[in-house]
Amino acid sequence: MHYEGNMIRPPSEAYSILLQATVGCSHNKCTFCGAYKGERFKIKSDDIIREDIAFAARHCRKQDRLFICDGDALIIPQKRLVMMLSEIRKQLPWVRRVGVYANTKGIRMKTPEELKILHDLGLGIAYMGLETGDDVTLKAVRKGADSAVMIEAGKKIRAASIDLSITVLLGIAGRERSEIHARETGRVLSAIDPEFVGALSLMLIPGTPLYADYEAGTFPLLSPNEMLREIRTMIAHTHMTNGLFHANHASNYLPIRAKFPADKAKTLALIDQALKGRIALKPEFMRAL
Repeated sequence: MHYEGNMIRPPSEAYSILLQATVGCSHNKCTFCGAYKGERFKIKSDDIIREDIAFAARHCRKQDRLFICDGDALIIPQKRLVMMLSEIRKQLPWVRRVGVYANTKGIRMKTPEELKILHDLGLGIAYMGLETGDDVTLKAVRKGADSAVMIEAGKKIRAASIDLSITVLLGIAGRERSEIHARETGRVLSAIDPEFVGALSLMLIPGTPLYADYEAGTFPLLSPNEMLREIRTMIAHTHMTNGLFHANHASNYLPIRAKFPADKAKTLALIDQALKGRIALKPEFMRAL
């Protein structure tokens, strides 16, 4: 495989074939993210992509999922994505699902009909970083879209029958807007009604603008209990018809895996027990990105 730069994939794609079709992220402006700093975004050549698919056909016959890296592969022009998915289907017929990261820019560039074609060719899941539903915080972290655009993009993916996994970030709004961030994120998640929500707890990365704000004393990190209160409020304001809300990433203090709506009340009770000190939280040294 022809890999270069930093390779990032969702935790749920840990055992997937990783096909790197782009390098970096076309947006690459989020103040909290250091994944692709210093990397110039590019789409790899069709020849390289075909070579890597052929390599996977020879050496990755036990893996039935494939993830197209890197930061926002859905931004690749439709004709090239169709070629890629067609080659995957032809050379790797055992692959049951193909996944991509998708930002709002890439989603808006595709028509509903184009997204449906991609789904029919095997694109089964898209991962979208919402981070927050609070428009003030979205602007502050330079996400490049407001909550209305996030809702539009999420609904567009779901309308194409592509599963949607949304990432949210606990602590991203700081202390002053923590409750607003939690409530507004619940509002946006409810409007989109995705299949999956993954909550991560903010961990600052040296070299990023948000880390600089923290060092300057203008951005506070939430305490573990403040993070718990934030996710409690977020879950209380999230109404999904058949979604999985999980916060079992290595960054989180309290592992949560809740099927909505059945597990919602039970999950709120679990968080209440943790806030009362009756459930031990993950120690700081065990947290990781």
